[in-house]
Amino acid sequence: MGSWVNSAEVLGSDLPLELAGTGNRRAVLMAALRDAVRSGRLAPGTRLPPYRSLAADLGLARNTVADAYAELVAEGWLAARQGSGTRVAERAAPVTPAAPVHRPPAREDAARPVHDLVQGRPDPSVFPRTAWLGSARRALAAAPDDAFGPGDPQGRPELRRALAGYLARVRGVRAGPERIVLCSGAAHGLRLLAQVVGGPWAAEEYGLPFHRDLLASHGVGTRPLGVDADGARVDGLNHRDRAVLLTPAHQFPTGGPLHAARRSAVVDWARATGGLVVEDDYDGEFRYDRQPVGAVQGLDPEHVVLLGSVSKSLSPTLRIGWMVLPRRLVGPVVAAKGDREQFSSATEQLTLADFVESGAYDRQVRRMRQRHRRRRDQLVAALERRAPHVRVTGIAAGLHAVVELPAGTERTTVRAAGRLGLAVEGLGDYLHPGAESAASTGGVETPARDGLVVGYATPPEAGYPEALDALCRALSPG
Repeated sequence: MGSWVNSAEVLGSDLPLELAGTGNRRAVLMAALRDAVRSGRLAPGTRLPPYRSLAADLGLARNTVADAYAELVAEGWLAARQGSGTRVAERAAPVTPAAPVHRPPAREDAARPVHDLVQGRPDPSVFPRTAWLGSARRALAAAPDDAFGPGDPQGRPELRRALAGYLARVRGVRAGPERIVLCSGAAHGLRLLAQVVGGPWAAEEYGLPFHRDLLASHGVGTRPLGVDADGARVDGLNHRDRAVLLTPAHQFPTGGPLHAARRSAVVDWARATGGLVVEDDYDGEFRYDRQPVGAVQGLDPEHVVLLGSVSKSLSPTLRIGWMVLPRRLVGPVVAAKGDREQFSSATEQLTLADFVESGAYDRQVRRMRQRHRRRRDQLVAALERRAPHVRVTGIAAGLHAVVELPAGTERTTVRAAGRLGLAVEGLGDYLHPGAESAASTGGVETPARDGLVVGYATPPEAGYPEALDALCRALSPG
């Protein structure tokens, strides 16, 4: 293929986009768009022409331009939203390599963070728009008439069947569709279980404050179980606990799976006391050192509830989650949910069912696993090079890592990050308040640790190196 040159007017601007080069036309177009963003010719927020128009102007195939746009969205250079077209991403600021980057003096009252390393927020630009649209079209075309009625509170049978097969294959879950109840996410599942099971519950001393507060708002108090390198210390459970909330595949947020002996021990406790193990499987598919650890639910389906959702693998905005329940709890949970489906769109449930059955969900998980592992490796390498005095843990799985800090330095480090425009959270933000009081009175809970919880999945591709730079500067001694 010979050299070719063409141009197109950028929508709303008289700045021409010139393409020149040989070889793959999609790659040449992507390079030209990146150069236009870097140089500032395409400012953040600039709207690009529809891909059909640009394809016609450049003499390219529509798919070539559409694929280039999609790839640049995935890399973080562009942003696409339904109804507003494709635009230059707000964070894709021009960079001039020849000139030093001027950083204004740090201010204590730093404004809105420029970089986001808060855990639990996957980069929205990697949502598989094309594959999801294909599933939506197929699902709507095949949808039965009752899918557009009030809705079954247990959830669409198509999605329950798809999830039963997927969870059995990937997570070792033992359940048929009749034991799955769909919900709008793990938080919704916890609300329903709080209503049905009652309290008190035990919970890992490190965990989401939101979950503890949610349970408390439904009259369910929690008490902390110590956490060490082998996960939750389940030997602290007693007969008064109605349930225990665990993250056995990857303890949140400290990292590491629940030891095999403790998995058996917590199931034995549930059998002996009639208690319930609530397994929050929030990122069990994202393990990097070996195959994902199977779900505890597979050890005893009648004493373990598995909670899952698509918040980490697809998007939290879909509001689709699931509970795999003991048989005795299916009826009470469905009754607590209400007479009809009020929380998750039936059409999105049908779309997800097709997405799973077609293999697109497996492909998305593999893609995200590779992306997160690459991000994790970049984080570890940057810290080894620029902050060798800290230790990184919890990196075998998940979307975040823990950067361990010297005692007494956590809050000052978080504030230093804030002055650099970096949003990141301290490990202490996740500590159960009961654990602090127990430690101060000589209780069995482990002493509080200082550290940062670093979410490496959040920033767009183009902004990740700068986010790592800000993190390393915040960690620099002095």
